[in-house]
Amino acid sequence: MKSIRNFSIIAHIDHGKSTLSDRLIQSSKIISERDFKDQILDTMDIERERGITIKSQTVCLPYKSKDGKTYDLNLIDTPGHVDFTYEVSRALASCEGALLLVDASQGVEAQTLANLYLAIEHNLEIIPVINKIDLPSADIDRVKDQIEEDLGLDPESAILASAKEGLGIGDIMEAVVQKLPPPAGNPDAPLQALIFDSHYDPFRGTIVHFRIKEGTIRAGDRIRFMSNNATYKVEEVGVFQIVRVPKKELSAGEVGYMIAAIKTVSDTRCGDTVTHHQQPCKKPLSGFKEAKPVVFSSIYPVASDGYEDLAVAMEKLKLNDASLIYEKDSSAALGFGFRCGFLGLLHLEVVQERLEREYDLSLILTAPSVRYRLMMNDGEELIIDNPALRRGINKNYQYLTNNRLEMVFELPLGEVIYDFYDKLKSITQGYGSFDYELIEYRRTDLVKLDFLINGERVDALSMLIHRDNAVGRGRVACNKLKDEIPRQMFKIAIQGAIGGNIISRSTVSAFRKDVTAKCYGGDISRKRKLLEKQKKGKKRMKMVGQVMLPQSAFLAVLKTDTD
Repeated sequence: MKSIRNFSIIAHIDHGKSTLSDRLIQSSKIISERDFKDQILDTMDIERERGITIKSQTVCLPYKSKDGKTYDLNLIDTPGHVDFTYEVSRALASCEGALLLVDASQGVEAQTLANLYLAIEHNLEIIPVINKIDLPSADIDRVKDQIEEDLGLDPESAILASAKEGLGIGDIMEAVVQKLPPPAGNPDAPLQALIFDSHYDPFRGTIVHFRIKEGTIRAGDRIRFMSNNATYKVEEVGVFQIVRVPKKELSAGEVGYMIAAIKTVSDTRCGDTVTHHQQPCKKPLSGFKEAKPVVFSSIYPVASDGYEDLAVAMEKLKLNDASLIYEKDSSAALGFGFRCGFLGLLHLEVVQERLEREYDLSLILTAPSVRYRLMMNDGEELIIDNPALRRGINKNYQYLTNNRLEMVFELPLGEVIYDFYDKLKSITQGYGSFDYELIEYRRTDLVKLDFLINGERVDALSMLIHRDNAVGRGRVACNKLKDEIPRQMFKIAIQGAIGGNIISRSTVSAFRKDVTAKCYGGDISRKRKLLEKQKKGKKRMKMVGQVMLPQSAFLAVLKTDTD
């Protein structure tokens, strides 16, 4: 175990975490230059395009130190978004140390602090790394001051690096060996291993990623998951070196994978403890909790005959995403679909893009919403999920330095799921960032806002909303729907309603043919007769005509701007 180091890289979004991972992998020479590609640990197209890590990965890097010894450095790469904080915490629980990456031009940001606190909670040794020192806008002295004042770390111990140019990579590898402690544990004790991730292989079933805290595991062992008491026989164990490398056994301190003919990813829960079935450990490792969705939306196929394809796609996607929760749903306006729960708005966008790209589906998503707990007059308690508008309480704000402000709000989750993050970035010109955690349910005054198109209630547009904001939100939504719904040969009334009260209205004008164009002169009653005939025809058309809502109309209701 003295030759093993388990570490992670933690950073704010876009501070160069994936690029640094690439350079570390290249320096270990476990993959040829011909087979190498940028963001090699990011396996999804969405990760590459957006420049973020969505799925946790791990890789074992052999490294020969300056002292002549060879070490196994287990890099556990973590997701880079607040939606996946729980997965990050389990990955950190599998490490003894972490590289804290700070952008030399951007400095310390919200997730830098949040991830540092998370690492400190797990008693990790922290090595600060100042990245992107090659940029013209790099201000190393300012960042060192922030590392000392904001993070409470020794700025002189910070390693200067440029992952893009390959500067400082050797210093980072040497610091991991010299400054991070080796793992502890007894290879002869009862097996106790922490699951920090898993993914689905169509040929081998679920591949479990885990760190062994105590004991040893071999192919042929009978193991048990302690959260659900599911038992399996181990077929193969090994380590990741970009590809899977089988080994005879893994023992305390090591990080690797296990294959045991597990049919679904949902059976392997992140944070769960693996032990031997016959000789189990005394208690599971602490910190395990069920992944609970916080944002909800319904997904429907654009064409009603696309439901079966969507159902198959959801089943396959669930195999690779255990945190996705869904159940069958139906709408009078949109037909059959699925009501889905997500870890956050980014998770929702990722699922939508994967369904559209990987399974070639055309989808309609309803307005994202959060979950509410309703107390009925008869004392019954109901759990429902629908959204509200921006209402927050400013709990605290303080200047961390002369040009950095930290603000703490208690804000309804329903406010964050619209365009809060985009607006924050725009207002602060990209310098503002935020991190959040759930506190509790609170009592509030809600009403149900419905939208009627030609007198027909469209249930997919309905939303729960704070009473004070209902009228304004109804007017904005009606005006936006007016711009999105195509004109017909008859007028289309768009109304916002609370119960039986209409609170807002907008009208899509009808196309109008000039039926009096051929009347040159003559009695005015002749023109009136033609106009009355046209009016009756449009009335009949309105009674039987159907209004097709484009997908953009559903998205328009989400917009919170009032222009």
